[in-house]
Amino acid sequence: MNIILLSGGSGKRLWPLSNDVRSKQFIQIFRTKDGSYESMVQRVYRQIKKTDADAKVTIATSKTQVSEIHNQLGEDVGISVEPSRRDTFPAIALAASYLADVQGVEPEEPVIVCPVDPYVEDDYFEALKEMEKFAAKGGADLFLLGIEPTYPSEKYGYIIPESADRVSAVSTFKEKPNADMAAEYIRRGALWNGGVFAFRLKYVLDKAHEQVDFTDYHDLFAKYDLLSCISFDYAVAEKEKNIRVMRFAGQWKDLGTWNTLTEAMEENSVGDATMNETCKNVHIINELNVPVLAMGLHDVVISASPEGILVSDKEQSSYIKPFVDKLDQQVMFAQKSWGSFRVMDVEEESLTIKVTLKAGHNMNYHSHKNRDEVWVVTAGTGRTIVDGMEQEVKAGDVITMQAGCRHTIIAESELKLVEVQLGREISVHDKQKYALEY
Repeated sequence: MNIILLSGGSGKRLWPLSNDVRSKQFIQIFRTKDGSYESMVQRVYRQIKKTDADAKVTIATSKTQVSEIHNQLGEDVGISVEPSRRDTFPAIALAASYLADVQGVEPEEPVIVCPVDPYVEDDYFEALKEMEKFAAKGGADLFLLGIEPTYPSEKYGYIIPESADRVSAVSTFKEKPNADMAAEYIRRGALWNGGVFAFRLKYVLDKAHEQVDFTDYHDLFAKYDLLSCISFDYAVAEKEKNIRVMRFAGQWKDLGTWNTLTEAMEENSVGDATMNETCKNVHIINELNVPVLAMGLHDVVISASPEGILVSDKEQSSYIKPFVDKLDQQVMFAQKSWGSFRVMDVEEESLTIKVTLKAGHNMNYHSHKNRDEVWVVTAGTGRTIVDGMEQEVKAGDVITMQAGCRHTIIAESELKLVEVQLGREISVHDKQKYALEY
């Protein structure tokens, strides 16, 4: 299979575990057979490779997610990076061009597009393989996967097929309705729109060329903002006459809220968490190094991370987004391909961060105009370069850099340090990078 996974959004409805750097699909809360935890994107990627070991997977995403994708999936996965955040039609068009010009996929080959974060079983990906075959044979320019609805949901758009056949022409699309209208749609045989598309590669490239004159992937990347900021459903699917939908009746969950996410968890707690026997339908996800204790609670989710702490009735947790939008926050924790960082303390004229560098990785060689820095190495070995002077460092060493000083640290083994930033104008934008030769 040639499959494009759409990985976007900040997942604010799953605050405080998700932020602009670590979106919901990267939260590792699903226990695997070996006792470790995997994220939504790791689970989906594993399922794809189990279904088709030779599947060519490309993730369409923003640049803020690239490090986390490589951190969780390795370096072999293809990534189509959006120059700016737009909508699903530009993202799919750019990823299609990436497949053609970077991965060498032929124009007549079938392509599957699906979200990166559905909670599904292996039969879902078997259905995608079947869609791929339909797209290869033709008979329609565009195929959709319609999910057999289990209740009249207000969260999804609906596809109304022309017949009750497993594969049918599409009569019409309906936007997210209220509960009464959703029930009416279901009586008419409607299917949930699962955001899955199958087509021949040339089909979407032609759609992109209708909007922008471009020569190849790199040219389209440079002209990306000229593409309309519009969803694939609006731009393509709802206008397409030669379109079919295939029914899918297997398990399918959109884990976009705490309520739905906890339904998919196999255990009631992750991290240092304890609840007494009077707790009913309570889930705790704790990323902090302090214990969480819950007693006598019913239908509650508790989530604690460096970003904050959420205690919510599960049903009410679906309405979190406008409250999170009002929070004035900086990113307090992020995992990168080179390691991770966690903000430990914020003062008016200081910022304290715990940094972990993987072996063989280093910080950029850089300087700051408005702040001094102090590094305290707490574990591991490495080398620092400060204004061109190199020295070995180990646990217990302290390195001091004045404002304007060029500096970096290189990890020989996994290296942990505490970085203290000192100054009246501490900002992530106060950073000048330099070429480093060593």
